[in-house]
Amino acid sequence: MALFNRVTIVGLGLIGGSLGMALRRKRLAHEVVGLSRKPSTIAQAKRRGAIDWGSTSAREAVHDADVVILATPVDTIVPQARRVARFMKPGSVLTDVGSTKARIVNNLEHALPKRIAFVGAHPLAGSEQRGIAAARAALFDGSVCIVTTTPRTDQRALQTVVRLWKRLTRRVVVLDPTTHDRLLAAVSHLPHLLAFCLVEATNHGALPLAPRSFLDATRVAKSDPDLWDDIFLSNRTALLAAIERFERRWRSLRRQLAEGDRVALRRFLSRAQSTRNALRER
Repeated sequence: MALFNRVTIVGLGLIGGSLGMALRRKRLAHEVVGLSRKPSTIAQAKRRGAIDWGSTSAREAVHDADVVILATPVDTIVPQARRVARFMKPGSVLTDVGSTKARIVNNLEHALPKRIAFVGAHPLAGSEQRGIAAARAALFDGSVCIVTTTPRTDQRALQTVVRLWKRLTRRVVVLDPTTHDRLLAAVSHLPHLLAFCLVEATNHGALPLAPRSFLDATRVAKSDPDLWDDIFLSNRTALLAAIERFERRWRSLRRQLAEGDRVALRRFLSRAQSTRNALRER
C-alpha cells in the first residue's frame, strides 16, 4: 500500500536511482519524480524504472511532493535543500541520504522555512560504483538506515521518515547527528581512508601479484574521490579521533612485532578475530 502520493528524489545517481527503483518496486508512492541537472540522466532514470517522470526544474519537481529526498553529494545537500525548500508545499517533509549528519542537520534546522520539516537520514548501503547506470532496486535490502533526531526535530516528520525507511531496509536506528558521525567515522569513513592509504603505501611493483585478500581489503578504494573527500572533510573531527584510536592500536601491534612478543600478538589477533566473528554478515 502506498505511503505517499508523490515522492521527489533530488539527484539520480547510485543512491537516488536505487531509491526510486525500490520505492516503485514496493509501491510506496503513487508517483516517484526525479530532479536532475541533466535531461539525459532523467531519460536514463525513466528507462531504468527509477522514476515515473523527471524535470530539470526544482519548482516543477517538488511543488506537490509529500516527501523530498536529497540524494546529492554531501557538500551540496545544504545548498540544494535551501533551493528546493522554497517550492515545497506546507507540511511536506525534506530529508537526505548524506553520509555525514551533524553539519547538515545543524544548518538545515535553522535555515529552512517553518512550513518545511527536515529530518536527516543515512542508509548504510552503496558501492564503489556511481551513477544511475549502477542503480539497482535491491540495494537497500537487508541494510540499516540511521535517522537522526534533535530537540528541534518535528516528531511527525521523524515518524514519516522512519516509516519510509522501515519499508526499504532491514532495520532503522534513530540517533542524534553527533553520535551518528562518531560511529560512522569508525566503521565507514576510517575504513575507506585506510583502503586508499593501503593502496598508496603498497610497492606498485607488487600490485600485479596482489592476492584476493588485498583486493578485498582495498575494494572501496575504487570509490569516487570527488565524493569521499567531501565526506572526510565534513566529518574530520570525528574522523581524526577515529584515526587516533587506530594509531594507538597500530603502535601497540608494531611494538609486539618489533619485540617478537608472540603471546601479546596472538592475544591481539584473537580478540580481533572474536569481535569480527560476532558481527552479523549482511
